[in-house]
Amino acid sequence: MLNRCEFIGNLGGDPEGTSTVAGLTIAKFKIACNWKTKEKEGTEWIPCVAFGKLADICNQYLVKGKQVYVAGKFKTNSYEKDGAKKYFTSIEISEMVMLGGKGGEKSDSNGGGQQQRQKQQGFNMPDDSDIPF
Repeated sequence: MLNRCEFIGNLGGDPEGTSTVAGLTIAKFKIACNWKTKEKEGTEWIPCVAFGKLADICNQYLVKGKQVYVAGKFKTNSYEKDGAKKYFTSIEISEMVMLGGKGGEKSDSNGGGQQQRQKQQGFNMPDDSDIPF
């Protein structure tokens, strides 16, 4: 079975950072993905959530308007409100790439806005000497 989603879009707002009782960091944000056909065009708002080290990175570096690539799994969760069960879906991201574009940096410690790839396990930046060109 396969449950993998990939999106490129712009952040609709700064990530909302929280943590669990056990201390696990959470980052929640939405990205706007535009689409277009011959007849019409629109925008889909994709709710994303990250956990742990990836959430720390999202909370530190992502800002409203920033273009990002996210990949993860589609997940449905539920909660009760006023005695009724409510459902919501989101993308639980396991990978995020800052693509540049709109939006500033919260911190310049990432190499002046250079493209970076982060995974749930942490940074996976190759050393410049490893690049064959």
